[in-house]
Amino acid sequence: MSKLTNKLSKSLLFCSSIFLASTFFNVKTFADNTDIQAIENNLKDDVFFLFRSSKPLSVTDKMQEIHLPGASVAVINDGKLVWAKGWGIANAETGLDVDENTLFQAGSISKPVGALAALKLVEEGRIDLDTDVNQYLKGWKVEGKKLKKDNPVTLRHLLTHTGGLTVHGFPGYAGQDIPSTVEVLKGAGNTARVEVKESPGSKWSYSGGGYTVMQKIVEDITGLSFAEYTDANILKPLGMTSSTYQHDLPEDLKVRASAAFDRNGNMFQQVYNNYPEKPAAGLWTTPSDIAQYVIHLQNIMNGDSSGILKKETLSAMFRKHKNDWGLGPEMSDRNGKLVFGHGGKNLGFTNNFRAFVNQGDGFVVMTNGDSGGALINALMLSISDHYKFGLLE
Repeated sequence: MSKLTNKLSKSLLFCSSIFLASTFFNVKTFADNTDIQAIENNLKDDVFFLFRSSKPLSVTDKMQEIHLPGASVAVINDGKLVWAKGWGIANAETGLDVDENTLFQAGSISKPVGALAALKLVEEGRIDLDTDVNQYLKGWKVEGKKLKKDNPVTLRHLLTHTGGLTVHGFPGYAGQDIPSTVEVLKGAGNTARVEVKESPGSKWSYSGGGYTVMQKIVEDITGLSFAEYTDANILKPLGMTSSTYQHDLPEDLKVRASAAFDRNGNMFQQVYNNYPEKPAAGLWTTPSDIAQYVIHLQNIMNGDSSGILKKETLSAMFRKHKNDWGLGPEMSDRNGKLVFGHGGKNLGFTNNFRAFVNQGDGFVVMTNGDSGGALINALMLSISDHYKFGLLE
């Protein structure tokens, strides 16, 4: 048996065993366990199956059905983290379980968290939302045939995906040399070069490349790597103690990091990919830490003046631009109430969060599989219905 075949066999063995074990989850809770049980045992399926029993699905039923090794959730109610829980396995080789302290790659949830770094520099007067970003960039400039001197790319464009920039997303690196920020922007990595393809401000076009330009601005202004600046000035003040933008994880976090799994529940040979495109895809975190981010912003919007940003800054961040996008998060309305959130997808990780801007309710779901979307949809709907949040249609 080859090494790879042996590894995949181990993965399948572990993935099968988690659904037979009676004690395969961990939970941190301040809520009544009956609430948790009511949610995890009464999932509302997002797909109708003609021959399925009308009996509600449990989280573990759904995980088994879609070959998902692990998942974790955090629930916010009345401005507090009321419970967090993990199910399944984090690593098919070591047998590490998923619990509320397991780290996942956030994928594009890195964007609304990372956007706070740029907004902090705006508050400090070091950069401006509506100034030509080329005034801040050193050693590399935004270019493109659609770029005109009288209509430059601005930070506001970058954060709202309206800069007309190329490169939707990034595949990551599996053990290869990791390119620098400039090398990514020049197209010297595994993606095309980042350039202006549409007139800035003319339309909405999702661009991880635009967020990598923002990364370069933060690095050029501060003289630090994006991870160094953001870990110290954003994550730590937010209380996100289990989060980092470093791709070489500190040992205390590395031992809690989940592996990545494919759509069939097999662990990837490289364990997980690395992402040098930090605010686009490079955050490692937990659902509880994303909940801390959410609660911190909600508190500021409700008058807390001790937060990392001013209410005026967050109000601007939550203002809808083209395609209902804020300065980082995706925006929507539910029953007249403003909601923010973002999905996240890296190789072997699928995640989502949703929360009210001016009301202390929300939830975060993170999974370690390419198949995680179906569980996320069902679990978010179950949570929203149980607590009568009204966060989902």
